[in-house]
Amino acid sequence: MSPPANRNKEAQKVTIIGAILDTLLGFAKIIIGVAANSSALIADGIHSFSDLLTDFMVVIVFHFSHEKPDEDHPWGHGRFETVGTVLLGCVLIAVAGAMAFESSMSLWENNSNLPTPGWGALLVAFLSIVSKEWIFRYTLAVGKRIQSDLLIANAWHSRTDSLSSIVVLIGIAGAMAGFPWFDKVAAIAVAAFVGKIGWDLTWTSIKELVDTALPEERVNELRETVAEVDGIISVHNFKSRSMGSKSLLEMHIQVPPYCSASEGHWIGDTAVMRLLQRFDDIGHVIFHIDTYDDEEENFCRILPLRKEIEQVLADAISPLLPQCTDYYLTLHYLHDLIEIELKLGKRASEQLNDSSLSLADLNSRLNESLTDYPWFSRLSIWQR
Repeated sequence: MSPPANRNKEAQKVTIIGAILDTLLGFAKIIIGVAANSSALIADGIHSFSDLLTDFMVVIVFHFSHEKPDEDHPWGHGRFETVGTVLLGCVLIAVAGAMAFESSMSLWENNSNLPTPGWGALLVAFLSIVSKEWIFRYTLAVGKRIQSDLLIANAWHSRTDSLSSIVVLIGIAGAMAGFPWFDKVAAIAVAAFVGKIGWDLTWTSIKELVDTALPEERVNELRETVAEVDGIISVHNFKSRSMGSKSLLEMHIQVPPYCSASEGHWIGDTAVMRLLQRFDDIGHVIFHIDTYDDEEENFCRILPLRKEIEQVLADAISPLLPQCTDYYLTLHYLHDLIEIELKLGKRASEQLNDSSLSLADLNSRLNESLTDYPWFSRLSIWQR
């Protein structure tokens, strides 16, 4: 996918082109519609101006949705695009409802006294079909390339103008052939199609706003990519959601229990880099490093932290090596137990050598003194 700056530039370019086209078509349809006695073409011109309004909305929404994260929006402004898609989908549904209502009511009216449209109206309707179909395909292609639901929604809105122009063309041709009711039936069918498009776009965006997970196939691909990283035992508590064109992920990564904090974090960073390399829609990844599988647990075990353990160990060492403080602890939290590595510094090693204790004796006596603590697993001593 294109970088945010290029993405915004592409979206604005295609939208501005569409806006210029809608302006020209709107004036042409209304002017020729009045001159050629075609109320359908006049209505279609008003529809083109409604497209112009949505074009301006797309440009404005894209501007805000690509703003950098700030204090009020730390996750960015991607949801502006989603909200814009919902509004645009609602516009499509409203347009479809208006088209269906107007056409249904017209079926009950007497159209025998209506003036017959001229060939100019037929020509403008044909040109509208060609031009709106072109802008639809162009906008849709750009929307898919930059993965923008809002731009895709606007493309389909352009398609509604093309479809309505087809209805107008059929209606004008039918009226010129003596069948004024024919275009009304076709208009209702097109309105149903337009309403379906509006509903699909709106419903998809609403699911995003309520943080619906990504499709299962996509989640499986993401999990497999993470699981392939060397050092990762399992991936669990995997959560996903969308924000605009970006995917946001949260996961727990289990690594070997004796990993250092820095190694475990680097393994997690490597997993994130793999995801970014393989998938171009990843917006943000949050990972939690586990040293055991906590997927089945919904509570935090009560285990002492470093300060409390340091005090317990100091109380145990003091009778054996008085005033000995030159050592460092490495703590391994193994599910519901804690394993301790005691590394003696230079002064502590000299103090041990001057005492009557050997390293093995000190190790044995400290293990014995800590046995009564329910969280204690074992202690190992190392000398520098």
